[in-house]
Amino acid sequence: MTSPPSHPSFAELFTPKLVTILRERYGLAELRADVVAGLTVAIVALPLSMAIAIASGVGPERGLYTAIVGGFVVSLLGGSRFQIGGPAGAFIVLVAATADRHGVDGLLLATLIAGCLLLAIGFLRLGTYVKYIPYPVTVGFTAGIAVIIFASQLKDLLGFSLADKEPGPLLPKLAALAEAAGSISLPAIGISAATIAVIVVIRRYRPHWPGLLIAVAIGTLAAWVLGLPVETIGSRFGGIPNTLPAPALPPISFAKIEAVLPDAIAFTLLGAIESLLSAVVADSMTGRRHRSNCELVAQGAANIASSVFGGICVTGTIARTATNVRAGARGPISGMLHAVFLLAFMVVAAPLASFIPLAALAGVLATVAWNMAEKHEFATLLRASPGDAVVLLATFLLTIFRDLTEGILVGFGLGTLLFMHRMAHAVEVESVRPVAEDDTSDKAATGGRQPYDAVIATDREVVVYRVSGAFFFGAAASVANALERMAEHPKAYVIDFSAVPVIDSTAASTIEGFIRKADRHGAKVVIAGARKPVLQVLLAHGIRPPRVVFKAALADAVARAHALAAPASAAD
Repeated sequence: MTSPPSHPSFAELFTPKLVTILRERYGLAELRADVVAGLTVAIVALPLSMAIAIASGVGPERGLYTAIVGGFVVSLLGGSRFQIGGPAGAFIVLVAATADRHGVDGLLLATLIAGCLLLAIGFLRLGTYVKYIPYPVTVGFTAGIAVIIFASQLKDLLGFSLADKEPGPLLPKLAALAEAAGSISLPAIGISAATIAVIVVIRRYRPHWPGLLIAVAIGTLAAWVLGLPVETIGSRFGGIPNTLPAPALPPISFAKIEAVLPDAIAFTLLGAIESLLSAVVADSMTGRRHRSNCELVAQGAANIASSVFGGICVTGTIARTATNVRAGARGPISGMLHAVFLLAFMVVAAPLASFIPLAALAGVLATVAWNMAEKHEFATLLRASPGDAVVLLATFLLTIFRDLTEGILVGFGLGTLLFMHRMAHAVEVESVRPVAEDDTSDKAATGGRQPYDAVIATDREVVVYRVSGAFFFGAAASVANALERMAEHPKAYVIDFSAVPVIDSTAASTIEGFIRKADRHGAKVVIAGARKPVLQVLLAHGIRPPRVVFKAALADAVARAHALAAPASAAD
């Protein structure tokens, strides 16, 4: 006899993958592989982290702080072997809006609060439920973010000069850029176009080369040698520091917490989705399994650490995580080394960063936006079904024109309604009719086997109803209508629940109402095949003996129904 499966212990759920790796055989060969992978990811992350920070409305150094501090903590404490943490393009819109409303101090506080919320979500083991977000929602908001990222880079891609601050919302942004069309810069266009072209060519012919870094380096060298009049990190931000700042908490007050709390919740929701989605991608590439709640705890700790060191939001990054896997990483040490290498780059090469053209970094983000748009999946979902298309487009359009959080919540709500609608239509109710023993037509239709009806029905005093599918509130009304149409006032009813995996209170109330009606007509009810969870709900709603009889097997239920109907038949 096999024992029932036990629930995972706290240690099993929250032990970092680093500990698991070190308990296994981890030697020099594994370390060498992680060093190579960590260096590869650091080369990719260096220009990307600065570009994301600039697009988010903060200095490029804050992107590096985020990748170094947050990325190290994610790999140190995380529940995925291959996750790479850092600033993500998905956060650009939220971070920019928060910084605009509350300043950098408010942004750091929101990041700190988001870290605490992620810790709570992880320790409460709620990470498991993130997977219930419908696929059209994830595709819709990812595509929407891609559009917004690309739009946010138009100013630097084309070298526009705006008289006022660039608007955040898409339509006002496009209107402001259109008004500034006369300030377009051909050198900036040349740098951004050349950057995109180099990235595309390297990705096509030399995919293992660090295309982002090479493209930025070529663009920087071209701007310096040719003396092109383009805006650089140095001209806009004055360069970047070559050390991490001293740790310090952002200013905290009750009023400030209340003001930034909505932004912190948005950071939390998106961070949980993005990090677990990235971990799932790594699992699909490697065949491993991540610990979702442990990963959320690590993301929470990483966001707290990032805010203390002046960084912005941290999450798992799909592109860098995939790069880590393809580079041959063996475990979380590669992610920790990626952070160490980034720190070394910042210490050594900080003065050179001043010469990087913003048009080159905009070209990097333009390619990121193109790659993250999931164009094939978007087109597939549009064709899949009208319901999926509605969920997809609602999420996509709300993300672009309203708000990312609103897009996710509305998309999730529509997806939930769509699921319930489909599940309600999947529930079936059939009335089994008695069949004569010599009816050979039904035997022929079932391949020579005795039909279901002939097995369980032998007279017209007993009616058998078969219910199949998840019986819940969405299907309760249709089941009740079906039972009303089928009722013929026999002496006994059998309700076959053997194909019902789950039932809720609304459905149980529907059955209880049917039983009351049967009682008024003097008919007995026998319930067959109710599984334990279904039985518990029925009993909780007063559906219990002597009002009804429960039988495990359908044949036994039918026999019992005949016995209950027999005295009434004899009396007639």
